[in-house]
Amino acid sequence: MEIVNLIRDAVIEASTTFRKDQFDAYKRAVDMEPNENTSWMLELLIKNAEIANKNKVPLCDDTGIPHVLVEIGENVSLPANFFEDIKLGIEKGLTELPARPMAVRGNGIERIEQSKGLYTDPGKLTPPPFILDKTEADGVNIHVLMLGGGPEIRASTYRVFHKRDNRKVFNEVKTWMKSEVKMLGCTPCIPAVGIGRTHFEASSLMIKSMAYGNLNEQSKIEEEITESINSSKVGALGIGGSVTALGSFVKIGPQRASGVRILSMRPCCCVEPRRSSVFLHSSILE
Repeated sequence: MEIVNLIRDAVIEASTTFRKDQFDAYKRAVDMEPNENTSWMLELLIKNAEIANKNKVPLCDDTGIPHVLVEIGENVSLPANFFEDIKLGIEKGLTELPARPMAVRGNGIERIEQSKGLYTDPGKLTPPPFILDKTEADGVNIHVLMLGGGPEIRASTYRVFHKRDNRKVFNEVKTWMKSEVKMLGCTPCIPAVGIGRTHFEASSLMIKSMAYGNLNEQSKIEEEITESINSSKVGALGIGGSVTALGSFVKIGPQRASGVRILSMRPCCCVEPRRSSVFLHSSILE
């Protein structure tokens, strides 16, 4: 039951807790925001996070869909029921949080149409298929991300003709993000970008960018994307101001000999990415 309980706690932590780099980014945003109304709104978002952290309550009413990235060490043997234990831990975490009931009843067509209504049990919200990768660590990393609906509505995965110029690729990112962020509502945002060879790979890289991104350690291109979005003056919750993006997360994977690059882009909302990580040393997996 140790894995079950650790994953349960990870779901609750991801849903209720700002990371240090998020608090740091918000405090920088308050300091640099000349618009008094927007600065006040940023301070309210910080207060919301402090209350959520203290009382272990969700950061947002949209408690999100749990996504899981599992990284396995080269010589690590997984115990029986490993993946089922992760799913059970997620179910327990959603129930104890409690998450918002969002699981839809019925068969495929009925779920699309939502004609059978919703389950009242938050634990019925099943995660998508896990992403599996390797790690150099002697054990297993499990990253839990709670992804809300607003950013998913504004997200996109599509091809860009790069013309052997990275500026062409990132100009597409900037243009697309600026067009979507103004309709997001829940700003300031954090753009998450994955660049790969296929739609699956780009989406996986985008997930990894959220799992590992750090607002206190930004690359040059991440800074450029942030500056471009901030030039839109959308501001916190769309009321105008200097800070529309707190930072950006970019993950670039292998590329193929082609004129096309596949981009997956998601404007994380003002409480995202909601994430937590669990490391299981090989000794406790035996």
